[in-house]
Amino acid sequence: MRIYPREDVIKNLPYDRLVAELPRRLLAGAEAPQRHVHTVAQPGEPDASLLMMPAWSASGTGGVKIVNVTPGNVGRDLPAVTASYLLFDAVTGEHKALLDGGELTARRTAAVAAIAAQRLARGDAHRLLLIGSGRIATELAFAYRAVRDIRHVAVYSPTHKNAERLAHHLRDNGFDARVCDDLQGGVNAADIIACATLSKEPIVRGQWLKAGQHVALIGGYLADMREADDEAIRHGAVWVDTLAALKEAGDVMSLSEADIKGTLFDLCGVDAVAGREEMITVFKSVGDASQDLAAAAIAVAEG
Repeated sequence: MRIYPREDVIKNLPYDRLVAELPRRLLAGAEAPQRHVHTVAQPGEPDASLLMMPAWSASGTGGVKIVNVTPGNVGRDLPAVTASYLLFDAVTGEHKALLDGGELTARRTAAVAAIAAQRLARGDAHRLLLIGSGRIATELAFAYRAVRDIRHVAVYSPTHKNAERLAHHLRDNGFDARVCDDLQGGVNAADIIACATLSKEPIVRGQWLKAGQHVALIGGYLADMREADDEAIRHGAVWVDTLAALKEAGDVMSLSEADIKGTLFDLCGVDAVAGREEMITVFKSVGDASQDLAAAAIAVAEG
C-alpha cells in the first residue's frame, strides 16, 4: 500500500488538473452512503467526534475518509481536525493507498468551487472577494485562478491580523491582494464572492448584490450556520453540490428541490450556464464522499 503524505497530495493534485479531471469522474457516478458520525466522550473537555465517509464507484475503486474532530486539542496546541483517506479496490477489497485527508479535503473543496464558477461566473470575472481566512479560504484564490483570470483579491475576516496574513500569502504568490475593511464595498466591487466561514449569522446581504456576480457559500454545513441572508438566496439562481445540502445547510434549508437550478452533477455536464451575466448565481456546497473518492483516484493515478 502506498502512502501519500501532504506534500505528495499537493504535488499530484494541482488545481488545473483537478478542475479538468474531476467533472469527468463525478459524472461517472459513485455510491456514497450517508456519513457515519459517532460521539467520543472526552472527560473534562468537550466531546470529540469520529466521522466516516465511504464511497465506491462502478469502475471498481472505493474509499473511506476517517475524520477525528477533537475540540479539546485547542488547549493542547494541536489541530482540532485530523483526517486520513483510505483508497481500496472495490472488487477485491485490497487497500491501495493512504492519503493525507486534510489536504485532500481542502483541495477538492476548493476545486469543486472553481468548477462551479467556471460554469456560473462571467467569463471576464477577475475580482475575487474572500470572506474568511482559514484553511479552505487559503486555497480558493489558487483554485479560481485555474478557471478565471483572477487579478485582484480582497480578503475580509473579523480578525484583521488573519486577513492580513492571508493577503500577504497571496501577494507572495503573485496576486494583487489586500485586506477588505468595508464588507459592503468589497461585495459591490467583486465579480466572485467566496465565503469559507463557520458563521452562524448571515454575512453577505442580498441588497448588496447585483446581476452578473457569482456567490460561493462554502463554509456552513450545519442547520444553524448562515453565510448569506434570505434575500441573497431568494434573488439568486441557486445550485448545490448535492441535494443533501437542502436538509443539512442553514443557507438553503428553506428551499425545496424545485427551487434550485441544479446540482454539481448538472454543472459538470455543461460548459457554461446560459444567461449567467443577467443573474446572481449562487453555489452552495457541503461536501460529499464521492468528491473525495474522485480526487483521491486522481492523486493516485498521477502518483
